[in-house]
Amino acid sequence: MRTALITALVVASASAAGCSSGGAEPAGNAPAELKPRVVQVLPHDPTAFTQGLELVDGVLYEGTGLVGRSSVRAADPRTGAVRTAVDLPEPLFGEGITVVDDHLWQLTWQDGVAVQRDRSTLAERRRVSYDGEGWGLCHDRAGSRLVMSDGSDRLVFRDPNTFDVTGEVRVSAAGEPVERLNELECTANGVYANVWQTDTVVRIDPSSGRVTARIDLAGLLTPDERARTDVLNGIAAVPGTDEFLVTGKLWPKLFRVSFVPR
Repeated sequence: MRTALITALVVASASAAGCSSGGAEPAGNAPAELKPRVVQVLPHDPTAFTQGLELVDGVLYEGTGLVGRSSVRAADPRTGAVRTAVDLPEPLFGEGITVVDDHLWQLTWQDGVAVQRDRSTLAERRRVSYDGEGWGLCHDRAGSRLVMSDGSDRLVFRDPNTFDVTGEVRVSAAGEPVERLNELECTANGVYANVWQTDTVVRIDPSSGRVTARIDLAGLLTPDERARTDVLNGIAAVPGTDEFLVTGKLWPKLFRVSFVPR
C-alpha cells in the first residue's frame, strides 16, 4: 500500500472462515492484550508487496500492490508455489482481496475500482466503481456482506454480489478512534485488521465497532530481515482451527500462529 512503505498445512472445509479468538476478553471495555505463538514458519515470495491474504479450500489467495507490480495470485500455502497469477494493468494499484463463492473481489487504492474475478482462473469478470480509497476487504459470511477499510477508523459494509454500500461502523478502543485500518480478515469472532505502519492487529466487533483485542506481532522477523522488508500486512484465518497465517510486504516468510494472552 503506500510506498513507504510443514509438515502439511491441513485445511478443513472450504468456505468456513470462523476461528476462535485465542484469549478471553478482560472485564470492562479494555481490549484483551494478545501475542502470537508461532506454530510454523512457511516460505513467502519476498517480492510480493502484500495487500490481501485469504485461505480457502487449501488455496492461499494473495493480492499485491504498487503500480506496475500489482497482481492477484493463488498459491500453495505449504510451499509458496504460485499456481495461478494475473497482473493488474497500470495505472491501477492493487489492494485487498476476498473470496465470495465462485468469484474474488480485488480492491484498488485510489483508483475507485473494484475488480470481480473468476475464482478458479482469476480472470476479470467486471469492474465496479466506489468512492474514496480502498485498503482492506473481507467476506463476513455470517452477515452475508463484505467489510471494507479505507485507511480511516471506518469499516464499510457492502453487498457481496453488487458491491453496493449497505452500512458502516466506526472503530474505537476504550472510546478512542482506531485509524489506519488496513488488511482485513472476517471470522466468526470478529474482524481482524492490520493497523498500517505498526506491528499491531486488532480484533473488532463489527456490530459495534469496538476493539475487543489487540495483538502485538512485533519480533516475528529477525532484525536483519526486518531491515530489508516493509510493514506487517496480511492475515488469513486457517479454517477449522484457531490459527492464522500472517506476513508482511516483501517478507520472505509466512507465519502460522495462534493468538495467546500476553
